Amino acid sequence: QRVRLVTRHIYNREEFARFDSDVGEYRGVTPLGQRIAEYWNRQPDILELRRAEV
Repeated sequence: QRVRLVTRHIYNREEFARFDSDVGEYRGVTPLGQRIAEYWNRQPDILELRRAEV
């Protein structure tokens, strides 16, 4: 069996970014979310924390 983690980040009822353990990094859903996801993906401690949650 496989376990998959999807973390959605929502502001003002709109999803702007998500982390999918199958992808292994953050993906932006909106233009602002893309910039935030790029920043989070450059932070190795944040990615390591999310990957360890699975």
